[in-house]
Amino acid sequence: MQIEEQIQVIFYIGKKMLDNKSILITGGTGSLGKELTTTILKKWKVKKIVIFSRDEQKQFQMAQDYPNHEFPQIRFFIGDVRDQERLVRAFEGIDFVIHAAAMKHVHIAEYNPDECVKTNVGGAQNVIHAAIQAGVKHVVALSTDKACAPINLYGATKLTSDKLFVAANNISGSHDIKFSVVRYGNVMGSNGSVIPFFLKRRAEGVLPITTTQMTRFNISLTDGVAMVLHALECAWGGEIFIPKIPSYRITDLATAIGPDCEHKVIGIRPGEKIHEEMITSSDSFHTFDLGKYYVILPQVTKWDLDKFIVAFNARRVSEGFSYDSGTNESWETIESLREQIKTHVDPTFEV
Repeated sequence: MQIEEQIQVIFYIGKKMLDNKSILITGGTGSLGKELTTTILKKWKVKKIVIFSRDEQKQFQMAQDYPNHEFPQIRFFIGDVRDQERLVRAFEGIDFVIHAAAMKHVHIAEYNPDECVKTNVGGAQNVIHAAIQAGVKHVVALSTDKACAPINLYGATKLTSDKLFVAANNISGSHDIKFSVVRYGNVMGSNGSVIPFFLKRRAEGVLPITTTQMTRFNISLTDGVAMVLHALECAWGGEIFIPKIPSYRITDLATAIGPDCEHKVIGIRPGEKIHEEMITSSDSFHTFDLGKYYVILPQVTKWDLDKFIVAFNARRVSEGFSYDSGTNESWETIESLREQIKTHVDPTFEV
């Protein structure tokens, strides 16, 4: 296929990408899974969306928002990514898989390492093999900034997961399937994240802060969903997509939410970093700037790198380039954080 034709196909796929297709979301009852479901139903006339998760109560609650008589294309499928046989059954007839299931709480993973490995590493292996066996066309796996130069078990398992999904493109044989990864920072308002925690605690007049130096990347659920859909549309297989997003200082976030609250320093929890990273200097040799996103490419690809560069107007980053929340060029302010919270987390939020 000529490069001009590739670009035309990419543009066309965006219009029709998921029409009459079947999509499965592992961990689909989570914050991102629900937002993905809403967005997909608005944009495309899909054949089927399967919500795959192990929590029947969350599935029951989500089903109340999508009653069968209004959304007959939605299926709720109880299962665990640790169970490969169940995944094979669930993936039957599926075109696209979005793998969002994971154990994600750092301190819980530190205390329950075996369980974290079983879900985040064993689960990734099961998703890969089930997708190949069932004839899925494309798998996009969700990663985290903690997978970059990890210092905690959660990050280490997610780095392993990333490596497995990138390498899966080399073991697919004659199967027409692609695997790619999206990596991003803290999602505003997601389950278990710091913003809902601060919103809940501000009524007590004290907001616990790990350290005043701490910074984090910031991305909205909307932008997280857009990134997953971008990968579904544009990935050639093996990429790790990384967004260009702002950072915030934890002290600014605490001031934005509770300006009259005491900010009590409690110390860093086991496995936490002061600053999060998404691209290390060692990654720079295989990292490209795509405009809205960075992408880390595998050292060996099944496709022509020169054609990829032309198709996406990709530019190599400088040797030694790194991307972390502490030295980021883009920053949220106290006011912008308040606007973001009101827009993306709690419409009733007032200081």
